[in-house]
Amino acid sequence: MSDTINGLDRLRIERLVWSLDQQLYDLPRAQRVATRREVRANLREAARDVGTAEALRRVGGSRRLAQQYLIAEFGDRPRHSWIGAAYAAVLVPLVLDYFLGEAGNAFQSGVTAADPHATGTYVWSGVSWLQSTATYTFSNGTASSHGGAWTPFTYLVWLVVTIAGGRLWRLRFRRRAAAGPA
Repeated sequence: MSDTINGLDRLRIERLVWSLDQQLYDLPRAQRVATRREVRANLREAARDVGTAEALRRVGGSRRLAQQYLIAEFGDRPRHSWIGAAYAAVLVPLVLDYFLGEAGNAFQSGVTAADPHATGTYVWSGVSWLQSTATYTFSNGTASSHGGAWTPFTYLVWLVVTIAGGRLWRLRFRRRAAAGPA
């Protein structure tokens, strides 16, 4: 075939390489970079020999190739994912706080819609199981609030979603051998 690879062929190779990289996040960074470089070099060489389309077809797709790399590194056993656990641990509080805050704002808006110059103390029980009671104090339509914290059940939901998101039940703890007599 041709000794040169055109720009479009380089983009097709890069797409596969970066798709592969996204699926190899369980590997250490240095190993991922080395894998990217190796796959890129091999694909460019194969593209020069048999053409880009044929080289990419022979690889079989980034998902299959990533699976082979991960099996070679970790074996065939299912793995945990620290990245998945981190995403879950960060996103669950953000999403919960947003929705619980919007629910509290809806209660406050409901009080001011009923009486634009409301004055007094109003108690809202919060979202059942997820939020504690919130107290709103109105003075001539202006509100201040306190309460509405997460309940213990909410923290439990957060923990369960983090464990599920990272498949942390698959984490294997190694026993260290006890030091013998010196």
